[in-house]
Amino acid sequence: MFTKLLKKLKSTRGNSLAEFAVTTAMMATLATTAAPKFGAVGAGAKEKKTMANIDKILTVANNYYNQTLSEEGKGRFPGQEKYDVAVGGIDLAEGASTDETLEAYVETILDNKVSYTDDLSEFVYVFSPAVDDDDALQNDWMSLETSVDFDGGQEIGALDFKSDFGNNGLTSPFQDGSYAYLIIPGSGSGTSAQAPVLVVIDTENPSKLHKTLVP
Repeated sequence: MFTKLLKKLKSTRGNSLAEFAVTTAMMATLATTAAPKFGAVGAGAKEKKTMANIDKILTVANNYYNQTLSEEGKGRFPGQEKYDVAVGGIDLAEGASTDETLEAYVETILDNKVSYTDDLSEFVYVFSPAVDDDDALQNDWMSLETSVDFDGGQEIGALDFKSDFGNNGLTSPFQDGSYAYLIIPGSGSGTSAQAPVLVVIDTENPSKLHKTLVP
């Protein structure tokens, strides 16, 4: 349709002002109708990009887990001193298992966090060890607009993640996005032992833009 309209505009035959006005109005209507669709395509592309980035973070974390499993007998994730230590603000209630805690957290808490402005203080940044980290500030690996915390344990996960990414990090495609994570500690022993669980989010919309890793 655009091609036909352009041909009309480029025609050497004389067109009346009324015809020109009608053609211009039609083109404006088409452009207005198409704009939301293009916007949706852009948002969809950003979602695919950020989920691919989260997959990369999970891959690095899984490799780290497998390496510590081989070397130490029990696997752990970046930031964990031991497999049964939490990173971030979600720990096990007395008698609760890792699987039960994960299910309850995702269904009752994470599903309600739809924006970077929500309370995300149970998370720590993937690529920023401190609020004044120059690399993170310059590369937008964190946002001072969120309530995401920093890993203050003996094992600083952000340093491990940065190291495994070649002393680099990943930037969210969303203006208000950044990558954060928490670890629900492993539980049990013997045949009933459960591995720790990693939850990674993009702060743009944690309820929608997140993935979990259960080794």
